[in-house]
Amino acid sequence: MTPTPFYFLHIHTFMISKLDHSDDVVAEQVYSVFQKSYIIEAELIGVDEFPPLLRSVDKIKDASTLFYGFFERNNLAGVIEVEVDGRRLSIDSLAVHPHFFRRGIADKLISFVTNHFRYTEAVVETAAVNTPAIALYEKHGFQHYKTWTPSHGIEKVALKMPEDVKEK
Repeated sequence: MTPTPFYFLHIHTFMISKLDHSDDVVAEQVYSVFQKSYIIEAELIGVDEFPPLLRSVDKIKDASTLFYGFFERNNLAGVIEVEVDGRRLSIDSLAVHPHFFRRGIADKLISFVTNHFRYTEAVVETAAVNTPAIALYEKHGFQHYKTWTPSHGIEKVALKMPEDVKEK
């Protein structure tokens, strides 16, 4: 007689919630995710000096933007920072802790903010050579509309989500 196999379903428990980045502990957690993620992004784009790595805990605490965190088993695994100015949604930061790479967290955070807010325009900027990020934003309907090189010397692209792409 052959025993009946047991199948275990591994369920990831996650939650996306608004972060109180003015709180010292929360700001430190956001800073930690940013630092660990942006060090890898700096290597990916081939730069030694990467402006997001210069951001301090105090700058995070004092930010007027909104922060949302992706928690997996009570660990802050990813952060998205957005600014809503009237009907314009701007994704200012998106970072995933390296321990949680390749799990679709950035994808879920983008989906969350693009479905959570009412807007007529959504924009994001990233390094021109950051092809994984560009591909992810394009997957969500963002389209390239501008390329430039700011004073820090890292060529950037801006992407915009056309109004007719939104699911609203």
